[in-house]
Amino acid sequence: MEKQLVLRHEGLELTASLHYPTGGGQDTGDKKQAVIICHGFVGSKVGVDRLFVKTARALAAQGSYVLRFDYGGCGESSGDYGSLGFDSMIDQTRTAIDYIADMDAVDPSRITLLGHSLGGAVAIAAAVRDKRVKRLVLWSPVAYPFNDIVRIVGRSSYDEAVKKGSTDYAGYTLKPVFFDSLLQHQPFQAAPKFGGEVLLVHGTSDELIPVDYSFLYQKVFWTRSEGLCDKEILFQANHTYSSRQHQEEAIRVTADWLQGLDRQHQDWFHWSI
Repeated sequence: MEKQLVLRHEGLELTASLHYPTGGGQDTGDKKQAVIICHGFVGSKVGVDRLFVKTARALAAQGSYVLRFDYGGCGESSGDYGSLGFDSMIDQTRTAIDYIADMDAVDPSRITLLGHSLGGAVAIAAAVRDKRVKRLVLWSPVAYPFNDIVRIVGRSSYDEAVKKGSTDYAGYTLKPVFFDSLLQHQPFQAAPKFGGEVLLVHGTSDELIPVDYSFLYQKVFWTRSEGLCDKEILFQANHTYSSRQHQEEAIRVTADWLQGLDRQHQDWFHWSI
């Protein structure tokens, strides 16, 4: 079952879809795992080629609640994306966490953020600020928000925003405040502050965000005193996992990884008893 809803955040109406568990999965009593999907730059909760819809349905079939939502100014949500910036996306993500954490049927020890591209960088920052997040799944994560997004939109577009007050990119009006907010965040510095489990997924043919970033991220996460970090590199997959094969691979490795953590959790629970 899927439910359409609206999350209220500081005057914004964030459109969202909640997927209810349709399969078994590892339970802690009657409580289920919850996954929140954080889409990327000028993206939506649907995803390119319906990637996030397929992901949500697959994880729900595995036994999880899954919430996917549009950031302000994206998809069907209200707001001006180019005026909001990175900090607002972090706060919007925490509003989504609020909604999930308030659900009685959700296991608070298994709240996961799944972030793609810029959403990956947002997910890291949100998880560092919000200790309710226990797991991170990062698909093709941005590592240098300002440099990566300026490279995508083009230096001339950034210069236009600075000089004229705004620039158009794919129909979105990006303003200096948006770019300035990206400058304030360094995910590589934030990453070691997250104490939970991490999975990195990246394609070797990613044309927008270099696959090298995930190798560097794993090294950074390995410096922590707690929390594991696994990595899956998908051969010839592009930034949005656009082929059916690569979509299915990304979803499968994510689902298998989450199930593996749940099995470990159950084994530890029985051992401790």
